[in-house]
Amino acid sequence: DYVFEGPGLNIFLTLITCGIFGLYLFYQLMRRDQDHLRRRYDLFDAANTYAWERANAAGLADELRPAFERNANHLEVMRRQTTEFRDPGIWLIISIFAGGIAQIVGFVFIDQDLDTHDRTEGALEDELATIYARLGKSLPRPDPSRVKGKHSYPARIIVTILTCGVYFYWWLYDMQVEGNQHVVGSWPFEDALVLAVS
Repeated sequence: DYVFEGPGLNIFLTLITCGIFGLYLFYQLMRRDQDHLRRRYDLFDAANTYAWERANAAGLADELRPAFERNANHLEVMRRQTTEFRDPGIWLIISIFAGGIAQIVGFVFIDQDLDTHDRTEGALEDELATIYARLGKSLPRPDPSRVKGKHSYPARIIVTILTCGVYFYWWLYDMQVEGNQHVVGSWPFEDALVLAVS
Protein backbone atom coordinates (compact mmCIF):
# COMPACT_ATOMS: atom_id res chain seq x y z
CA ASP A 1 0.00 0.00 0.00
CA TYR A 2 1.13 3.55 -0.74
CA VAL A 3 1.82 5.55 2.43
CA PHE A 4 2.29 9.33 2.25
CA GLU A 5 5.51 10.39 3.96
CA GLY A 6 5.36 13.86 5.54
CA PRO A 7 1.77 14.96 4.79
CA GLY A 8 2.53 18.42 6.18
CA LEU A 9 5.58 18.78 3.93
CA ASN A 10 3.44 17.70 0.99
CA ILE A 11 1.04 20.57 1.68
CA PHE A 12 3.97 23.01 1.86
CA LEU A 13 5.26 21.72 -1.49
CA THR A 14 1.78 22.14 -2.95
CA LEU A 15 1.70 25.76 -1.81
CA ILE A 16 5.14 26.74 -3.08
CA THR A 17 4.55 25.06 -6.47
CA CYS A 18 1.24 26.91 -6.91
CA GLY A 19 -0.72 23.66 -6.76
CA ILE A 20 1.34 21.59 -9.21
CA PHE A 21 2.58 19.20 -6.52
CA GLY A 22 -1.02 18.95 -5.35
CA LEU A 23 -1.90 17.31 -8.67
CA TYR A 24 0.66 14.62 -7.92
CA LEU A 25 -0.84 14.15 -4.44
CA PHE A 26 -4.32 13.86 -5.90
CA TYR A 27 -3.11 11.27 -8.42
CA GLN A 28 -1.52 9.23 -5.62
CA LEU A 29 -4.66 9.47 -3.47
CA MET A 30 -6.78 8.08 -6.30
CA ARG A 31 -4.18 5.43 -7.11
CA ARG A 32 -3.96 4.28 -3.50
CA ASP A 33 -7.74 4.10 -3.27
CA GLN A 34 -8.00 1.98 -6.41
CA ASP A 35 -5.01 -0.27 -5.65
CA HIS A 36 -5.92 -0.86 -2.00
CA LEU A 37 -9.51 -1.81 -2.82
CA ARG A 38 -8.34 -4.31 -5.43
CA ARG A 39 -5.55 -5.76 -3.30
CA ARG A 40 -7.74 -6.25 -0.23
CA TYR A 41 -10.49 -7.84 -2.29
CA ASP A 42 -8.01 -10.33 -3.74
CA LEU A 43 -6.62 -11.03 -0.27
CA PHE A 44 -9.98 -11.68 1.37
CA ASP A 45 -11.23 -13.72 -1.57
CA ALA A 46 -8.14 -15.94 -1.38
CA ALA A 47 -8.34 -16.24 2.43
CA ASN A 48 -12.00 -17.22 2.19
CA THR A 49 -11.36 -19.77 -0.58
CA TYR A 50 -8.49 -21.33 1.37
CA ALA A 51 -10.64 -21.55 4.51
CA TRP A 52 -13.47 -23.20 2.53
CA GLU A 53 -11.05 -25.82 1.21
CA ARG A 54 -9.73 -26.50 4.71
CA ALA A 55 -13.26 -26.66 6.13
CA ASN A 56 -14.24 -29.25 3.53
CA ALA A 57 -11.12 -31.27 4.24
CA ALA A 58 -11.87 -31.20 7.98
CA GLY A 59 -15.56 -32.06 7.54
CA LEU A 60 -16.67 -28.67 8.89
CA ALA A 61 -18.19 -27.24 5.71
CA ASP A 62 -21.83 -27.68 6.76
CA GLU A 63 -21.20 -26.21 10.21
CA LEU A 64 -19.40 -23.17 8.82
CA ARG A 65 -21.57 -22.68 5.72
CA PRO A 66 -23.61 -19.76 7.19
CA ALA A 67 -20.38 -17.81 7.86
CA PHE A 68 -19.14 -18.47 4.33
CA GLU A 69 -22.47 -17.32 2.91
CA ARG A 70 -22.20 -14.07 4.85
CA ASN A 71 -18.64 -13.70 3.55
CA ALA A 72 -19.91 -14.10 -0.01
CA ASN A 73 -22.19 -11.08 0.48
CA HIS A 74 -19.36 -9.00 1.95
CA LEU A 75 -17.00 -10.02 -0.84
CA GLU A 76 -19.57 -8.95 -3.42
CA VAL A 77 -19.64 -5.47 -1.87
CA MET A 78 -15.84 -5.32 -2.08
CA ARG A 79 -15.85 -6.65 -5.64
CA ARG A 80 -18.29 -3.95 -6.76
CA GLN A 81 -16.03 -1.30 -5.26
CA THR A 82 -13.16 -2.48 -7.47
CA THR A 83 -15.24 -1.77 -10.58
CA GLU A 84 -16.09 1.86 -9.79
CA PHE A 85 -14.56 4.72 -11.77
CA ARG A 86 -11.35 5.50 -9.89
CA ASP A 87 -8.72 5.45 -12.64
CA PRO A 88 -6.02 7.82 -11.29
CA GLY A 89 -4.76 8.89 -14.72
CA ILE A 90 -8.18 9.94 -15.95
CA TRP A 91 -8.98 11.66 -12.66
CA LEU A 92 -5.69 13.58 -12.94
CA ILE A 93 -6.64 14.81 -16.42
CA ILE A 94 -10.09 15.83 -15.17
CA SER A 95 -8.44 17.64 -12.27
CA ILE A 96 -6.08 19.56 -14.57
CA PHE A 97 -9.05 20.97 -16.49
CA ALA A 98 -11.61 21.24 -13.69
CA GLY A 99 -9.22 22.25 -10.90
CA GLY A 100 -10.24 22.05 -7.27
CA ILE A 101 -13.82 21.06 -8.06
CA ALA A 102 -12.66 17.72 -9.48
CA GLN A 103 -10.37 17.16 -6.52
CA ILE A 104 -13.17 17.83 -4.03
CA VAL A 105 -15.39 15.34 -5.88
CA GLY A 106 -12.49 12.89 -5.75
CA PHE A 107 -12.07 13.45 -2.01
CA VAL A 108 -15.76 12.63 -1.50
CA PHE A 109 -15.46 9.43 -3.54
CA ILE A 110 -12.31 8.34 -1.69
CA ASP A 111 -13.89 9.00 1.69
CA GLN A 112 -17.06 7.11 0.75
CA ASP A 113 -14.91 4.23 -0.51
CA LEU A 114 -12.96 4.15 2.74
CA ASP A 115 -16.08 4.13 4.90
CA THR A 116 -17.80 1.33 2.96
CA HIS A 117 -14.57 -0.62 2.58
CA ASP A 118 -13.62 -0.38 6.25
CA ARG A 119 -17.03 -1.55 7.46
CA THR A 120 -17.08 -4.41 4.95
CA GLU A 121 -13.59 -5.65 5.61
CA GLY A 122 -14.21 -5.40 9.36
CA ALA A 123 -17.16 -7.76 8.92
CA LEU A 124 -15.00 -10.08 6.81
CA GLU A 125 -12.18 -10.06 9.35
CA ASP A 126 -14.63 -10.97 12.10
CA GLU A 127 -16.14 -13.85 10.11
CA LEU A 128 -12.72 -15.12 9.04
CA ALA A 129 -11.47 -14.97 12.65
CA THR A 130 -14.40 -17.20 13.65
CA ILE A 131 -13.84 -19.60 10.76
CA TYR A 132 -10.08 -19.85 11.21
CA ALA A 133 -10.51 -20.36 14.98
CA ARG A 134 -12.72 -23.37 14.23
CA LEU A 135 -9.95 -24.60 11.92
CA GLY A 136 -7.43 -24.24 14.75
CA LYS A 137 -5.82 -20.98 13.58
CA SER A 138 -5.81 -17.63 15.37
CA LEU A 139 -6.67 -14.34 13.68
CA PRO A 140 -7.20 -10.99 15.45
CA ARG A 141 -10.72 -9.57 15.78
CA PRO A 142 -11.31 -6.14 14.20
CA ASP A 143 -11.55 -3.08 16.41
CA PRO A 144 -15.01 -1.52 15.84
CA SER A 145 -13.69 1.91 16.90
CA ARG A 146 -11.40 2.04 13.86
CA VAL A 147 -14.34 2.94 11.55
CA LYS A 148 -14.12 6.71 11.33
CA GLY A 149 -17.42 7.40 9.54
CA LYS A 150 -17.97 9.67 6.56
CA HIS A 151 -16.90 13.30 6.42
CA SER A 152 -19.57 15.98 6.50
CA TYR A 153 -19.21 16.89 2.84
CA PRO A 154 -21.55 19.92 2.72
CA ALA A 155 -19.85 21.42 5.78
CA ARG A 156 -16.36 20.89 4.33
CA ILE A 157 -17.36 22.41 0.99
CA ILE A 158 -18.96 25.43 2.67
CA VAL A 159 -15.90 26.00 4.87
CA THR A 160 -13.65 25.69 1.81
CA ILE A 161 -15.67 28.39 0.04
CA LEU A 162 -15.85 30.66 3.10
CA THR A 163 -12.08 30.45 3.64
CA CYS A 164 -11.39 31.16 -0.06
CA GLY A 165 -9.86 27.72 -0.50
CA VAL A 166 -7.60 27.70 2.58
CA TYR A 167 -9.53 24.84 4.19
CA PHE A 168 -8.97 22.79 1.02
CA TYR A 169 -5.34 22.31 2.07
CA TRP A 170 -6.38 20.94 5.45
CA TRP A 171 -8.75 18.58 3.64
CA LEU A 172 -5.89 17.45 1.39
CA TYR A 173 -3.73 16.85 4.49
CA ASP A 174 -6.57 14.95 6.15
CA MET A 175 -7.03 12.66 3.14
CA GLN A 176 -3.38 11.63 3.31
CA VAL A 177 -3.40 10.96 7.06
CA GLU A 178 -6.69 9.06 7.21
CA GLY A 179 -5.67 6.82 4.34
CA ASN A 180 -2.30 6.18 5.99
CA GLN A 181 -4.00 5.18 9.23
CA HIS A 182 -6.31 2.78 7.42
CA VAL A 183 -3.70 0.96 5.34
CA VAL A 184 -1.19 0.68 8.19
CA GLY A 185 -3.96 -0.53 10.51
CA SER A 186 -4.78 -3.36 8.09
CA TRP A 187 -1.29 -4.83 8.11
CA PRO A 188 -1.42 -6.72 11.48
CA PHE A 189 -4.38 -8.80 10.26
CA GLU A 190 -2.50 -9.60 7.08
CA ASP A 191 0.58 -10.67 9.04
CA ALA A 192 -1.57 -12.95 11.22
CA LEU A 193 -3.25 -14.37 8.12
CA VAL A 194 0.13 -15.23 6.57
CA LEU A 195 1.06 -17.13 9.74
CA ALA A 196 -2.31 -18.89 9.84
CA VAL A 197 -2.00 -20.29 6.30
CA SER A 198 1.72 -21.10 6.49
